[in-house]
Amino acid sequence: MKIFTSAEIREIDAATIRLEPVTPAGLMERAATTMFQRLKDLIAPEKKINVFSGPGNNGGDGLVLARLLHEDGHQLRVFIVETGSAHSSEFRLNADRLERTGVTPVIIADPGTIPLIGKDEVVIDAIFGTGLSKPPAGVAAEVIRRINLSGAYIISVDVPSGLYCEDNGGVNREFIIRASQTITFQFPKLAFMFAGNEEQAGTWEVLDIGLHADTISLMATPFHYVVRENVRPILQKRRKFDHKGTFGHALIIAGSYGKAGAATLAAGAALRTGAGLVTAHTPASSVLALQAALPEAMVSPDPGTGNITLLPDLAPYDAVGVGPGLGTDPDTVAVLQKLLEKAGIPLVIDADALNIMARHRELLDIIPRGSILTPHPGEFRRLADTDCNDYRLMEQQRAFAAKYNCIVVLKGAHTSIAVPEGEVFFNSTGNPGMATGGSGDVLTGMITSLLAQGYAPADAALAGVYLHGLAGDVALRIHSEESVIAGDILMNIGRAFRETQFNSFSMYL
Repeated sequence: MKIFTSAEIREIDAATIRLEPVTPAGLMERAATTMFQRLKDLIAPEKKINVFSGPGNNGGDGLVLARLLHEDGHQLRVFIVETGSAHSSEFRLNADRLERTGVTPVIIADPGTIPLIGKDEVVIDAIFGTGLSKPPAGVAAEVIRRINLSGAYIISVDVPSGLYCEDNGGVNREFIIRASQTITFQFPKLAFMFAGNEEQAGTWEVLDIGLHADTISLMATPFHYVVRENVRPILQKRRKFDHKGTFGHALIIAGSYGKAGAATLAAGAALRTGAGLVTAHTPASSVLALQAALPEAMVSPDPGTGNITLLPDLAPYDAVGVGPGLGTDPDTVAVLQKLLEKAGIPLVIDADALNIMARHRELLDIIPRGSILTPHPGEFRRLADTDCNDYRLMEQQRAFAAKYNCIVVLKGAHTSIAVPEGEVFFNSTGNPGMATGGSGDVLTGMITSLLAQGYAPADAALAGVYLHGLAGDVALRIHSEESVIAGDILMNIGRAFRETQFNSFSMYL
């Protein structure tokens, strides 16, 4: 699914009006009617509804919604927030239509006319939309502040009022609606992908309002939202006479004294993701623990008792994952340098391997082309030597991927995958239960496994991240967010494959 900027969305709206053809008012009616059908499932009939509309087309959507809700028998009040901007023609048209149904909106022109809102009421926020060009001010800012303080359940139309669709760095969040739920039209908004906007966007969902399909298909964007339909075609099908040699040999370089579990989780995930053979190169102190926990994996014991001191011969292997539980001992630093210098096979670089690179920045210049780096935000900020967050951190991620010709998997609620060509793919699967030690080790093993099987690096990253999140989602159906552990994610990788490959999955649970 593509993600477009607010300017691009306006172009798609205009193309839809021109090419269908449909009038602007007709498109507004279509969007609001689609949202009305969704609201009928969300709002109990006895709930008191307050609709706040601004002067533009987002406000026009709100007025159409108000009319439809009134005609459906809901108790509601409608408020028009005067911002100093002229009312759009579609806004005026729908204000007239609303009044003809017997509902007269209340004009809010100064703070004294802002109504009291009960905490058991519902607010429909349609003050500002994707066309916002400057922060809310004056009475509009005060309306937003009062709505946020009301304690009411807030549903935002398309985008929370005051939230920019892209970069919200430096904005005053007191004057952005804190939506309980956002119902957005046609595409996710880029701002929804970033942790800093979670309190404003709330939970969100996308409604298809039938914008012009050919225009959407032809319009290029570097931003994408990865869903099952994107991943299913990537997955390779197995043939009857395939054998373990067909599916590659993955090497996991991981573990140090006290962290045999990291190597075990990564190697186990590599096996569960389909590698024909998996070898874990780990310190001698970890060998027995790993072999007892994972008899299906082979072990290459390192001479070091507490940490990795020697790079094994890479000739037998098709891909290498390095970093989980590795430590940052000087001997291990030397091993990582040799790996980066000698590897002629795909690499996944994670955890302590990334911490080593952040401390020894000369190693960044020898990252093999097409390598996949899997940092969490703190690790990436150290790698990129930046203190940015959210949108600006994503821009740093894109720049880093281009500069070092690698793929950067920036882990988070919507893990983002930046490729050297400048595209960014945001993941749709996963849940807060996955915020647990070892979850990243499982991801490293999964991506390494896909690389060993011959997947292209970008495909391995996309599929690995999606399946990893989906395995966590399947685990959550059995456990709670508090109780999911990394082993639960590992054990549900197979179910994640099944759910991705089949439309109906109930028979496999």
